[in-house]
Amino acid sequence: MIFDGLIIGAVTFISIAFTRYLTIKAEYWFTKWFWIGFLIIGLGLTAGSLFIDNVLLSISCGILAFNFLWGIGEIIEQEERVAKGWFPKNPRRK
Repeated sequence: MIFDGLIIGAVTFISIAFTRYLTIKAEYWFTKWFWIGFLIIGLGLTAGSLFIDNVLLSISCGILAFNFLWGIGEIIEQEERVAKGWFPKNPRRK
């Protein structure tokens, strides 16, 4: 049996959930300007996926990289969701 497809599917599912959670928490604690961190992590994982010899690990890095790059737009939109009252605002921030 070959489990590569199931592994890649699980990595995709978990990385989407993980980056979505990070998007919400990053906007809550650091404001939308944390998108720069998402960019750095995404580009680093993209570069890493190009140089990793293990196929599953390379694919996993690529999936996670693009989730972080997609998260850049999401973290900016998260600020709008907070303004609409859909998510809680950090009371310590002005």
